[in-house]
Amino acid sequence: MNPKLKAQPQEIFRKHGGQLRMSEALACGITRYTLYALRDGGVVEQITRGVYRLRELPSLSNPDLVSVSLRFPKAVVCLVSALAWHDITTQIPHVVSVAVPKNSRTPTLDYPPVKAHKFSHDAYETGIDEHLLDGTPVKIYDPEKTLADCFKFRNKIGMDVVLEALKLHKARNGINLVKLLEYARVCRVENVIRPYLEMLV
Repeated sequence: MNPKLKAQPQEIFRKHGGQLRMSEALACGITRYTLYALRDGGVVEQITRGVYRLRELPSLSNPDLVSVSLRFPKAVVCLVSALAWHDITTQIPHVVSVAVPKNSRTPTLDYPPVKAHKFSHDAYETGIDEHLLDGTPVKIYDPEKTLADCFKFRNKIGMDVVLEALKLHKARNGINLVKLLEYARVCRVENVIRPYLEMLV
């Protein structure tokens, strides 16, 4: 038995909320062989590359967002994926859209599929909310920042999607116009957004 391993592997997992990265497991004395044996025996599951979770835990409520955030902690859920999170779209995202800093490497995953967008420093840093999903911190832009981003990427996601989201957010939550215009200035789309806001008011 590994001398560093003071407790049963399952207990070590439980002490860490039921989830461990490979590096964390090794630091706790769980060998790769033991980890693979636990996986093959159905005790743990690999939820993304290098991350393992006890099967006894409840199913992940947002497995795609959790998997992406575990692999790429700097990634911020954006555009249609963020619209879906805020429930202000009828679109069903087929990829997880994320924003990353301009100078960072582009995240890629076999599953779930990820579409990364490189944002300037101010556009990336502004409007981030952090949500704890299944014990994992997940960064998602708030609704107004998401709308500003969607206006910026309107040619890629479709103006019909953007306008639907704007109307749904107004009807369901009420739009914070001050925040939206502030974000629009950061994203350099203030002049694009203003006519649509005037139509809604």
